[in-house]
Amino acid sequence: MEISAKMVGELRERTCAALMDCKRALVECDGDGEAAVIYLKKRGIASAEKKAGREATEGVVESYIHTGSRIGVLLQLNCETDFVAKNDQFRALAKDICLQIAAADPAYLAQENVPAEVLAREREVAESQCAGKPPNAVAAIVEGKLAKFFSASCLLRQPFIKNPDQSVEDLIREHVAKIGENIRVVRFSRFQIGG
Repeated sequence: MEISAKMVGELRERTCAALMDCKRALVECDGDGEAAVIYLKKRGIASAEKKAGREATEGVVESYIHTGSRIGVLLQLNCETDFVAKNDQFRALAKDICLQIAAADPAYLAQENVPAEVLAREREVAESQCAGKPPNAVAAIVEGKLAKFFSASCLLRQPFIKNPDQSVEDLIREHVAKIGENIRVVRFSRFQIGG
């Protein structure tokens, strides 16, 4: 199938991928635009995972004060270069993550940051709720309850408030693929009057 410049341009507009990547995706998918979007997403996630090990020492400290000045957030979001730190897409991502923190009030950054004693307590509570269940089902139920706890308490595991089908971690990976640099949340603080 002939891949036109218009098809490539439309795909680029939808995905923000490089022109050559858009053309390659359309060639691989025989001109099917929807399949090409999925192809680019899969490649972007793979590319993002490769970049995850790269050092990210530049970035921004972003702030957000909610209407009424009763909730405030400070976030350190790092990337690899100061050029990207000044990029509008990167700044918009930082603002979105601040909104997420203000709205969803995560206690921890990631699952690895949950203290052992908190995890043990959550496991104990989950196991106590399984009284009378078949022993072979208890482990699966406990793991399911812990997964729910992580998605409520850990920023990276939370459903993104603007698109609940996507986690915050997936949102960051998507931006890594678009921007082409490693991006990571270093730390955050949430302040609330009376809370």
